[in-house]
Amino acid sequence: MLFDIPIPLLMFATLFAFIFLGVPVAFALIGTSFLFGLSIFGQVTGLQLWNQLFDVASRYVLAAVPMFIFMGAVLERSRLAERLFHSMRMLVGNLPGGLALATIAMCALFAAGTGIVGAVEVLVGLIAIPAMMRYGYSRSLIAGTICAGGSLGTMIPPSIVVVIYAAMAQISIGELFAAVLIPGSMMVVLFVVYIVGHAMLFPADAPRLPADDVSLPLSARLRVFAEGVIPPLILIVAVIGSILAGIASPTEAAAVGSIGVVLLTIWYRDFSPKMLFDALMKTITINTMVVFIVIGGTMFAGVFLVHGGSRMVDDLISAWDLGPTGVMLMFLAVLFLLGFVLDWVSVVLIAVPLFVPIIKVHGIDPIWLGAMAVVMIQTSYLTPPMAPSIFYLRSIAPPEMTFGEMYRGVAPFVVCQLLTLALIAVAPWTATWLPSLMR
Repeated sequence: MLFDIPIPLLMFATLFAFIFLGVPVAFALIGTSFLFGLSIFGQVTGLQLWNQLFDVASRYVLAAVPMFIFMGAVLERSRLAERLFHSMRMLVGNLPGGLALATIAMCALFAAGTGIVGAVEVLVGLIAIPAMMRYGYSRSLIAGTICAGGSLGTMIPPSIVVVIYAAMAQISIGELFAAVLIPGSMMVVLFVVYIVGHAMLFPADAPRLPADDVSLPLSARLRVFAEGVIPPLILIVAVIGSILAGIASPTEAAAVGSIGVVLLTIWYRDFSPKMLFDALMKTITINTMVVFIVIGGTMFAGVFLVHGGSRMVDDLISAWDLGPTGVMLMFLAVLFLLGFVLDWVSVVLIAVPLFVPIIKVHGIDPIWLGAMAVVMIQTSYLTPPMAPSIFYLRSIAPPEMTFGEMYRGVAPFVVCQLLTLALIAVAPWTATWLPSLMR
């Protein structure tokens, strides 16, 4: 104790102080761990933290992360995104809110091909924003659609969030992938319903496209679908389907996906040595950032537990007499609040090891809770005032799009996410049925 403040709370205060001072999250986690580790381990603090680093480096499941990142980097560097957006616009552009629907559909497909939070939003936004602005779409609707679509990278497999969460919670990655499939589909449907409803109630916010721009005979539509949508769809089904069917582990499926996405660029004549080099450099950069945060989060969680963090949480839950429902609500609230100031990797690495033992004691289905946790992490990613999705959007949005329009635009989509969370809570089968089939 220092001034009667528990050491675990001081660790969080120190961590947030480092972050607000501008220290990168990974180094803030490592620095806090070292400072508070000295009082426990003394001269062998460095050795103890080195053991944590070695533990992270030896986790086989994390080998899938760089390959999923590589898939997204290749998709980002090639012209697949432009081709897919054009195909989606031709297929659904004549519906109310057609361009926004094409954007959501494209985000869902690219989320299934990248698994990277933020990458989907930036990639799709660079293509979709100019098109929607040109046709006179409301800036708030544009902002909400891009941010919400980008957040699907958290929810739809092969999400890196799911991989890291499953590894920390000691549950099957394949089962958690299966658990978020139905909720992720429900969320996409809710997004579509909102966009269509908004476009019908406020047609000025989402003008119909001129018939000449989207009017195609059936044969041409089938050709557009076959050339622009089916090849990436086959790749996605091969990657996710092989995991769900038990044919391949997530790491093996990621390897197949990496080869498949390169073959797709060759098929579309988008491949070049420079494109491959750029994708590899992007993969190395993002993977290094993720691994450093994983190392820092693991160190922080270890020192936090040694200082009695788990016992402090146990005492708090006992004092409040929280049952299983209360424990779940507390866990989800912690994820949501931490998501305001930390990136999702840090949130998972700090909160999950702390609550896993408590969750097991209360007999809560970890797969069901994992699906709700992923939705909550996604919601914190989209929720003002600290929404990371807003800052991703700001980096690519036109100057005339204001923060106020962005915040107004994401609000209805946050409601859709919370409705998805409520549906999982009241109908657990939405998250547990597919995993039960895998077993």
